Amino acid sequence: MKRLLQSVLLVLLISGGAISCTENLDFNQFDDLEATPTYEAGILYLEAPEDIINLISGTNVFSQNFNFDAFSSDIFADRVLDGTITFVVENTTSKELEITVELLDEGDNVTDTEVFSIQPAPTAIIQREIAYGDSGRSIDIIKTLSTIRVTATNLGDNSSVSNLPDPLITLKSSGKFRVRLK
Repeated sequence: MKRLLQSVLLVLLISGGAISCTENLDFNQFDDLEATPTYEAGILYLEAPEDIINLISGTNVFSQNFNFDAFSSDIFADRVLDGTITFVVENTTSKELEITVELLDEGDNVTDTEVFSIQPAPTAIIQREIAYGDSGRSIDIIKTLSTIRVTATNLGDNSSVSNLPDPLITLKSSGKFRVRLK
């Protein structure tokens, strides 16, 4: 009798535990998800040593188009909300320089331009953040970005040399964007 009572209690406990610990699974929870992660990555890094700048006749030190389709891919372009591109320019040369960065769409149309006027060394590092989206320029500039054109112009001479070690002009850029998950 005692064994029968123990067996009945054991079955009731297991059944009660199984019933009380289960809940209907909701596979539609993803539809309720409202996450917007922020992604950050380097975009471009360029440098030109002063001795190379001195070898170039004329004022056009550098002009190059860089293919950049990362932002125009559907997975990014359809989901990007807003963000910033940060440019950092450092000049340790003896040259006054102007750097122009143009963002182009697939049809080679210029959609945005940034111009940096840089004095000869010693100068402060120039850092500029450009916002895109609700708090800045149109996010469509980023969504359609296909090419980055960089042009550097020497506004000085082709013979002076900086007294700093390894003088060069450096342009770095990075992007930081908020993206919808769905």
